[in-house]
Amino acid sequence: MNQETSYEKVIIVGCQTTEDELRYEYSMVELESLTETAKGKVVAKLIQKRDRVHPSTYIGKGKVEELRALEEELEADLIIFNDELSPSQVRNLSAHIDARIIDRTQLILDIFATRARSKEGKLQVELAQLQYLLPRLGGQGTQLSRLGAGIGTRGPGETKLESDRRHIRRRIDDIKNQLSVIVQHRDRYRERRKKNKTFQIAIVGYTNAGKSTLFNRLTEADSFEENQLFATLDPMTRKVILPSGFGALLTDTVGFIQDLPTTLIASFRSTLEEVSEADLILHVVDMSNEDYYQHEETVHKLLEDLEVHQIPQLTVYNKRDLQHVDFVPTAKTETISISAFDKEDRIHLKQKVEKLAIQSMEYYHVEVPSSEGKLLSQLKNETILRELNFHEEKQVYVCKGYALSDHQIYGQLKKYTV
Repeated sequence: MNQETSYEKVIIVGCQTTEDELRYEYSMVELESLTETAKGKVVAKLIQKRDRVHPSTYIGKGKVEELRALEEELEADLIIFNDELSPSQVRNLSAHIDARIIDRTQLILDIFATRARSKEGKLQVELAQLQYLLPRLGGQGTQLSRLGAGIGTRGPGETKLESDRRHIRRRIDDIKNQLSVIVQHRDRYRERRKKNKTFQIAIVGYTNAGKSTLFNRLTEADSFEENQLFATLDPMTRKVILPSGFGALLTDTVGFIQDLPTTLIASFRSTLEEVSEADLILHVVDMSNEDYYQHEETVHKLLEDLEVHQIPQLTVYNKRDLQHVDFVPTAKTETISISAFDKEDRIHLKQKVEKLAIQSMEYYHVEVPSSEGKLLSQLKNETILRELNFHEEKQVYVCKGYALSDHQIYGQLKKYTV
């Protein structure tokens, strides 16, 4: 069977009001990628330059007519607008156009709905969908009755679209309660991790920068990786062994994106809090993408919103083998250029991470009796051990290295300090 038949025909529509033409062009290219990720096929683009968006139809009356002609000619199933539409704009556009109409926010919510794997991820997406829907229920009759299937309608929220506001509000409260239980569980898990003090690293970056690929190669995990936007939604934490044998925890997070819907940022806040607990942030940037700088800035802004600027950062420029001709490193943090698929590059990255980890540790020089086998084993796994020599006369192991000052092992070492 031809796979083409399962794709919906889509026209994407944009209204350029900003001076920054490059940023706008890129957002349209990104909208096309998002559409493809949602199994849509862009058959046409319609762009209008205006001083401001038309309050009642987003684009001007003449462009609406042009869009209607284009829709009839190409037999489009769906029209996707590059900005969030108000309920009245959707209503007014629907009066002129037969195809279903959705906006950028709905499209992103739809992709999230198909990507969520865990119970928490699914609940967070449903919450964002319902919060987006609630103010749009009034007078959206024809639009809602058409929402039977296809892009912008998938996910847990779809069966509830025609319910009344009261039902949706009840469901929102119910989801918030369920999520708070999950968050409490995660907080307890975090507390346990803090108690057993492990060095924690969070991977962040623009969607499709290669975070999951890097995460999988560093931890040999089987997190979902694909050359698609938002391949990862649910945070995953795995152990990574650094060159000295020191074990750290690495967390993969959801990809960021320009103009990420506020409902989604709010919904995924608990997931992103994993970042605020980190001792080191790896910011992965796709150096093969011509808009890498815009991506970097988007992530910096979201990190500022999360108030994590005090956490040490390492900018990892990824896809070195596909580097864009105009690429110039712009990060104000420590940087490294790698290809996640290159074993040597990954070793260099781990070495760099280890050096940065040492900066937040305390140096120790101890003589451990040979009878303390358990402690010696802990030194190898839970600290960065730089030197280990056996002293024949004293029958002790002379150990030098670095440990986290708030790790329980640090207290044990004091009695053996030289």
